[in-house]
Amino acid sequence: MEIGVAYDYIRWEERAIIDAIRKLGHEVKPIQVSKKVFWLTEMNGFSGLDFVIQRCVSFYRALTSTAIFEEQGVTVVNSFRVIRDCEDKLYTTLRLSRNNIPVPRTAVSFGREGCLSIAEELGYPLVVKPIYGSWGRMVSRALDRDSLLEIIEFREYMQSPHFKVHYIQEYVDKPSRDIRAFYFWGEIPAAIYRVSSSWKTNTALGGVAVEAKLDNELIEIVKKSGDIMGGGVLGIDILESRDGRYLVSEVNAIPEFRNTVRVTGKDLAKIMIEATIKNMKK
Repeated sequence: MEIGVAYDYIRWEERAIIDAIRKLGHEVKPIQVSKKVFWLTEMNGFSGLDFVIQRCVSFYRALTSTAIFEEQGVTVVNSFRVIRDCEDKLYTTLRLSRNNIPVPRTAVSFGREGCLSIAEELGYPLVVKPIYGSWGRMVSRALDRDSLLEIIEFREYMQSPHFKVHYIQEYVDKPSRDIRAFYFWGEIPAAIYRVSSSWKTNTALGGVAVEAKLDNELIEIVKKSGDIMGGGVLGIDILESRDGRYLVSEVNAIPEFRNTVRVTGKDLAKIMIEATIKNMKK
């Protein structure tokens, strides 16, 4: 097979994927999206690729380049729809909840009074998130009415209009960790705990990765969540509350996995490519 790898910044993960493709005996075509001209009215020379692995850090580069690949006949992992849907926390929560996947109680308001009404229902503390974004950036915890109003005021003066969609979620008191489980075409090759003394456990913010073993309930939640969000190659984040609930918080369409490989010893790049080729041949 000839497999493309689309990226804007070359990180450890992209190097591992390129190496895995070569070691498995396939041809690889690295495509640095940030330095490429994409014609919309003419073909861009990718029709010979069997598929493209999408690895752009930038959501908009990932989404737009994927649209171009797909409309010009190239299969992309993950697809335009999966990338779009997973990036939008509002839509992810709606879709998972509608399909009976446990998620934190969440509401959206477009104004100050609505935010206060949500807070009265959920109680404090509560979490305010941007509907787009990753690595825990711009995620805030409101401890009381005053801090919530300060967060909302700050967001209202942000230039990006999506910050004026106030996504407010119950605060889940978790045991100093959350779970990142990997979903590759219906299977779960690895999972980690992200451990931190901070309420934000993202490894990008200092969380420590520890290998996790999933029980049957978690396995079912991860597989169903991945299926509902469109399948492919996903990273699914799960909160475990102190009262024993598992709650899906986010689904990532272009997941990082360096720390998972380090603590589990599993070659996720190789597993990813093998699973994707197997799915393509069905």
